[in-house]
Amino acid sequence: MKLAFEPESPPPTTTIMSAETPLKDLPKVDPTLKGQLEGFSAVNLKKTETEEKVRLPNKEDVEAEKAAQAHLQAVEGFNTAQLKHANTQEKIVLPAKEDIETERTHQSLFQGVTGFDKTSMRHAETQEKVTLPAKEDIETEKTHQSIFQGVTGFDKSQMRHAETEEKVALPAKEDIEQEKTHQNIFQGVATFDKSTMRQTSTTERVSLPTPEDIKLERTHQGIFQRLVSFDKSEMKPTETVERNVLPSQADIETEKEHQALRQGIEGFDHSALKKAETTEKNTLPTKEMIEEEKKA
Repeated sequence: MKLAFEPESPPPTTTIMSAETPLKDLPKVDPTLKGQLEGFSAVNLKKTETEEKVRLPNKEDVEAEKAAQAHLQAVEGFNTAQLKHANTQEKIVLPAKEDIETERTHQSLFQGVTGFDKTSMRHAETQEKVTLPAKEDIETEKTHQSIFQGVTGFDKSQMRHAETEEKVALPAKEDIEQEKTHQNIFQGVATFDKSTMRQTSTTERVSLPTPEDIKLERTHQGIFQRLVSFDKSEMKPTETVERNVLPSQADIETEKEHQALRQGIEGFDHSALKKAETTEKNTLPTKEMIEEEKKA
């Protein structure tokens, strides 16, 4: 039986007392703890029963344990006499024809370099050629020299004193309005109350391609594959022939007429024009027209 309340015992202290120890040297007990110990009654304790709970394994744990046990038993009870002897065969991969040709080329080059006879070489002298500057380079250099001499030999005593006037350009009306707009936007952003905002959920939508897009992508893939796998050796050399198409007789005649008409308009003399007066004539209706109008 386990008690529901157990008073805490004071920490153990080692006190050596003898019969001759005076009363004032004996250890003192806290009055509060002394009162609790003196007033404690074991009748106030209640009886409690301790329940031991055993956690049973679930179905997955049982299956895992069974699989582990079966695997362990299969390993321990394995009969090695059932094993058969096997011979390991080492396969030697022979080089291809291209590898052999490449190796022969490398060997011949290496032998040619290592067995080269230096005595067959002739002595050669290196000639240094001095390239003279062109006429344009000389003119450019002369210009640079004259500018440099003009700057270095400039007489500062010929200069006059000048005073710089600073002009403050006031902003235009449009600039002031634009600045006010920027200030209002900045103040609105800075003093914006975030508590008025509502929470929103973003929904991601994946747009599937349409049949036309899939067909177009397949067409592009087919064209790309044909370009990549195209054999240039099948191409034949061609020669480009430039042909100058001459104008026909009708085009020449039309161009001549246009040229003559334009020259006539450009070279027209306005002074040869005479003043003419326009007379407006009012045609009176005939008798038949009057009769038809009356009938209508």
